[in-house]
Amino acid sequence: MNSELMILVINPRVSFTKVGLYCNTKLLFLKRIHHTEEDRSKFGRIADQTDYRVKAVFQEIEQNDIDPEAINLVIGRGGLIKPVKSGVYSVNEAMVNDLKFSPFGEDVVNLGGLIAYELVKHLPNASALIADPVVVDELDPIARVAGHPLFERKSVFHALSQKWVARKYANSLMKPYESLNLIVAHLGSGITVGAHSQGRVIDVNQGFDGEGPIAPVRSGSLPVGDIVRLCFSGKYTKDQILKMITGEGGLCAYFGTNSAQEVEEMALQGDEKAKLIFEAMAYQVAKHIGAMFTVLKGKVDAILISGGIGYSKYFTDLLIERVKDVAPVHVFPGADEIEALAMNGLRALKGEAEILEYI
Repeated sequence: MNSELMILVINPRVSFTKVGLYCNTKLLFLKRIHHTEEDRSKFGRIADQTDYRVKAVFQEIEQNDIDPEAINLVIGRGGLIKPVKSGVYSVNEAMVNDLKFSPFGEDVVNLGGLIAYELVKHLPNASALIADPVVVDELDPIARVAGHPLFERKSVFHALSQKWVARKYANSLMKPYESLNLIVAHLGSGITVGAHSQGRVIDVNQGFDGEGPIAPVRSGSLPVGDIVRLCFSGKYTKDQILKMITGEGGLCAYFGTNSAQEVEEMALQGDEKAKLIFEAMAYQVAKHIGAMFTVLKGKVDAILISGGIGYSKYFTDLLIERVKDVAPVHVFPGADEIEALAMNGLRALKGEAEILEYI
């Protein structure tokens, strides 16, 4: 096997596509390709942006003298497809169909697999993969029970980041991830808290639909009765209420910004409302960590904190103060999906991870 394995990583976000090129474990190239609102508004659906973004990525490849024939793999962020087990998946026609027509939901992460699939048509020696999409589902049956037979709790969370941080921590101990019980809290624009039991996320809040703690753009769990009454008040449309829950909820609803850093600065400058809501966010994350402690029956090796809000000492101090007696707490600030994807891809190329087929 070629000792120099070249991996192109694609992480699409709303207003940009982040692209990284790795040679084995070494990052050679990192670029954030911005997409203006004017350009994005030309497309009716998110999936319709695929060719536009593929062209932008390929232009970066050409302009930076990257040899297309040297690339062995393109790995993209996994999107809203059928529930799957954790792992690395080949992007096949069945997955492309589900990403494109979004029977399970439409989100910008769906573009990760679509861009990878189209890019490899221009890269003669590359294949297309995704890893640990947001729909990784390892829930215990008891965790699915929602309280009424018409409803079932679902697993949609920051699977890529949570699994990557958990494996990094396990590697630091020179222990298998599958031997540990961990609580992982990913603190980004949305917040998810997962109970990792010997390599499986057996319970996690469904952050995509707003369940869980207050977050920068998500409301967190709201009083159900009040939500029902609001739905039938005639004051709001279905789309407006869904945006209140996810997209324009949380800090965005209270302060008109999705920046936790801005709200933190307001709190530190003496804004009492900002202080209350910011601290409430930490309070609610702590409550969910406490809940996952019971899920794991009190046997927790460590609590891991990841995501962009992990850079805030103010926030992490508030959080750690409430959960420090549950288990040792370790902070992995940031959300390096690029590295996580690249290392999953490298494991697959080396045969250390099975490449699974999406059905």
